[in-house]
Amino acid sequence: MKTLLVAECRDGELLGSNYELVAFAQELGASSAMFLVGSDKTLPAYDGTLYLADSSKYSEFNPAVHKQLLLDVIAKEQPDLVVFSHSSYGWDLAPRIALALQASQVSEVVEVVDGIPVAPVCNSKLRRQVKSKSAQTVVTLQVGAFGLSSEPTGSPAVELIETDAPAQVEFEGYEESEGGGVDLSKAEVIVSAGRGIGKPENLEIIEGLAKALKGEYGASRPVVDSEWADHSRQVGTTGQTVSPKLYVACGISGAIQHLAGMKKSEFVVAINTDKDAPIGEVADVLVVADLKQFVPALIERIVG
Repeated sequence: MKTLLVAECRDGELLGSNYELVAFAQELGASSAMFLVGSDKTLPAYDGTLYLADSSKYSEFNPAVHKQLLLDVIAKEQPDLVVFSHSSYGWDLAPRIALALQASQVSEVVEVVDGIPVAPVCNSKLRRQVKSKSAQTVVTLQVGAFGLSSEPTGSPAVELIETDAPAQVEFEGYEESEGGGVDLSKAEVIVSAGRGIGKPENLEIIEGLAKALKGEYGASRPVVDSEWADHSRQVGTTGQTVSPKLYVACGISGAIQHLAGMKKSEFVVAINTDKDAPIGEVADVLVVADLKQFVPALIERIVG
């Protein structure tokens, strides 16, 4: 099996998620080549062919031009899988490539089982193996789902690529999100609420535990989407990435999108009524209990 890994740069810097693409190829036992619109001054630590287009000429976002550059490389390499990160770049470019190739697309892949990509369904409560029927397949990987077992090494064999495809947009740059809210990345203790808290009024319990532990409270995406908590409190791939000394997950099932945002926590305590919840796989301590009973008792013990 052969893969073509579509790497990304942002403001001239390589993204760490590029190495997740490499880890995915390794898990498949597949050979790989890499595509990047970037600079020869910043190259990934990668052993293999790197097809490099100059970002100063083609910019870091230019859908029509990047599509043609990538199609030219695909025509040469003839990969079985074209692999993107499930990022804003991947969301935009992957379906364009899939349509051009008349290929299947499998989005948000979180693992590989027997050589077959696995993607979540039903709000990540279930997972399914997805076997493509097309000769080529476009895949996007959920950020944080794959990782190398050691630091990346290597030096790529660079092949410069160009195209005359006309640009249809002009990329002006990146815009910082509005400030405000709390910066959870600086918190040493975070207590996060998931859908399992039951109702918005129970968020007070989570806030109480965070206060007792002299920390901040966070939330999973379902809690934020339900408008129980402000977006500035969200932990996960579409929220903040945190690495506190202590992370307490209350009523959080453990979808990969959330785990990717807190997996660097030094110590994880999970409180859940489901002993088989995925969060238990990353927790140092799993408390199987009703958080509405356990957390108040814990607060009382802490504050005396």
